[in-house]
Amino acid sequence: MKKTINAFKAFFVSNNLTKLAIIFKTDKWGRHFYTPHYQLHFAPYRLKKMNFLEIGVGGYENPFSGGNSLRMWKAYFPFSKIYSLDIHDKAPQEESRIKIYRGSQVDKAFLQSICDEVGTFDLIVDDGSHINEHVIETFEFLFPKLKKGGIYVVEDTQTSYWPDYGGTSTEFNDRSTIYGFFKGLIDGLNHEEYMLEGYKKTYYDQNIISMHFYHNMIFIYKGDNDEPSNYLVNNKVANG
Repeated sequence: MKKTINAFKAFFVSNNLTKLAIIFKTDKWGRHFYTPHYQLHFAPYRLKKMNFLEIGVGGYENPFSGGNSLRMWKAYFPFSKIYSLDIHDKAPQEESRIKIYRGSQVDKAFLQSICDEVGTFDLIVDDGSHINEHVIETFEFLFPKLKKGGIYVVEDTQTSYWPDYGGTSTEFNDRSTIYGFFKGLIDGLNHEEYMLEGYKKTYYDQNIISMHFYHNMIFIYKGDNDEPSNYLVNNKVANG
């Protein structure tokens, strides 16, 4: 009954993520302040038919708790399929257009089985363990499964500074931390400008077209990063 009432309320504000977050009681607004950023970046996708994946259902080990943000996404993306995964059993949180898999976000065989079933994703949100190593490993596996033109989001990146999660508040460029890793990808946006003749482009050089950093979250856009330099050719000064 409560889900029906919330769905009815959501119908009238379905284009406003902050209001939807309040209705469905997800901490993406209130405890955090993520929804305005999501609204900015996700609005062009709202009425598309697509595959959306969120890592982490919420509610910890209680199978009857969590799923709040999944219901928010379902209301915001009325023509999309909402997929999620969690280490705990969250089957009771499934409903029409919401499919939940049980497994670890760093179990590559498990992740591959999801991709084999679903295909590629248009939008991916990592709201999972927030452990630095997990975040990086999951991105390395799933970013190639993201469609061109898609967006990959990492939430709660403050753990990059928290030792209990594998972070550090002193070594800000440590590549084993969330921010150290993603900051290390920024230069690749300009790989055509490297004065390194014979430079071999990485997958991220070629497929990340922009990165947007906010308080405790990162948006990574996927596309063809092939805009040429106006000065160099093949990473060297052009003749003449």
